[in-house]
Amino acid sequence: MRVLIIGATGHVGTYLVPALVRAGHDVVAMSRGIRAPYASDAAWAQVENVVADRAVQEADETFVRTVRATRPDAVIDMVCFEPSSAAMLIDGLAGYIGRLLMCGTIWVHGPTKVAPTRESDAREPYGDYGVKKAEIERLVLDGDLDSVVLHPGHISGPGWPVINPVGNLDPAVWQALADGTPIAVPGDGVATLHHVHAQDVAQAFELALDSEGAVGEAFHVVSEQAVSTRGLAEAAASWFGREADLRPMPWSEFAAQTTPEHAAASREHLQRSHVMSIEKARTLLRYSPSYSSFAAVREAVDRLISEGLIRVPVRP
Repeated sequence: MRVLIIGATGHVGTYLVPALVRAGHDVVAMSRGIRAPYASDAAWAQVENVVADRAVQEADETFVRTVRATRPDAVIDMVCFEPSSAAMLIDGLAGYIGRLLMCGTIWVHGPTKVAPTRESDAREPYGDYGVKKAEIERLVLDGDLDSVVLHPGHISGPGWPVINPVGNLDPAVWQALADGTPIAVPGDGVATLHHVHAQDVAQAFELALDSEGAVGEAFHVVSEQAVSTRGLAEAAASWFGREADLRPMPWSEFAAQTTPEHAAASREHLQRSHVMSIEKARTLLRYSPSYSSFAAVREAVDRLISEGLIRVPVRP
């Protein structure tokens, strides 16, 4: 089929676009500008590229026209962050395409109350991002299109920062693990994170593209198991031949030792403490993640090392 991917050169698109090309689909990659994906692949030579600034075109009400002009059979939207954007797309594509796939987030759930959390469990989303994504899910699944919503966890992989053992993107945490120096940990180190490799998210989107059992459903897309902050720190330290030197402390003390941005990110991730079930995706999509949380994070860290962003000390 002819598939349009909105936001095609991002984390997931880097893997999804080549996978769809190899599966025989005619792929149109729409992005805000011309930029290379995070990993090169010869399959990109077979892709039609469309440049479109979504925000600008939504403002002048030409975005849906641009989407329809690509003549897609299916649309995969990786970068919808506003309910108004979703509503505009759904209304404009009704009757024009066969299927809409929307990228959501596990943040449509609030703090974990039961583990693993299923898609059908009661939700209490909070924060601008989670609340908006929950509303987008409702609009998509209630709309007049055959639709599927996929909710990834913390998307990881080589080429971009990855959520670290204290729940933020501070590269100094990885460096401390490499050096064997102390790491401030908010709370007691048992809060959980649920990573997923971008390649596994791409797998789920490819499966959902033609699965009849997926229509009208939302799915968690994460690794097999969530990891605790302590577990991730200890595993990462072992990659450098070290033992993690963790210093648990109250949130106020932790915040005083880092930037407001990193402290806020840690609080957002760790207070949710997600542990998500993938049983529904296994059953209806035949989703089977290739990467554990540890493997997904390690691949990202290895790239940071190769790029010189993490220095591995030479030990005697």
